[in-house]
Parts: sequence; C-alpha cells; structure tokens
Amino acid sequence: MMMIFNMWFGMLVMYLVGNLIFVSKYKHLLIVLLSLEFIVLSIFFFMIILLSMIEFDMYMLMVFLVFSVCEGALGLSILVSLIRTHGNDYFQNFNML
Repeated sequence: MMMIFNMWFGMLVMYLVGNLIFVSKYKHLLIVLLSLEFIVLSIFFFMIILLSMIEFDMYMLMVFLVFSVCEGALGLSILVSLIRTHGNDYFQNFNML
C-alpha cells in the first residue's frame, strides 16, 4: 500500500513540476514544449498505474501515446517554422500586430 502511495505522490510531483516550469519559463518556445511533454509523460505514468490497479485494458494508453506524439511533432514543426522566420524562439518576437 505504501508503494502505491509513493508512486501516486511521484506522479503528482512530476505533474506539479511540469506545470511550474510551464508557468515560470515562458520566454522560449522550446522550454515550453519540453515542459508540456514532461506533463504528458507524468499523465502517461499516472494512467499506467491507474489502469493496472483496476486491471483494465491498456488500449487507451496507445491512443494517448498517439495523440501525445502528434502533439510533439506539431510543436516541433511550429518551433522550426518560428526559428526559420524569426531567427530565434523568443515569444517577444512573435508579435502578430
């Protein structure tokens, strides 16, 4: 029982650290994308623990992984296009007006 609590607490700490980095380091797009991927990874581990505890099928994890990979590829393509057009990944240069 204590091991399950430690795993839940670890996933909660991972999620909160990812959110803290996402909120505090908003200057570069690359850091924001890495923090989002860290949040997705913590949610994935949380879903593994939850689905194994209730002895449910793991098909939802495959769907979640597909969507997280698509999100990562989309973020990297936005990062590459931003660097090609503006020369860096600062949000301050990304003004539409």
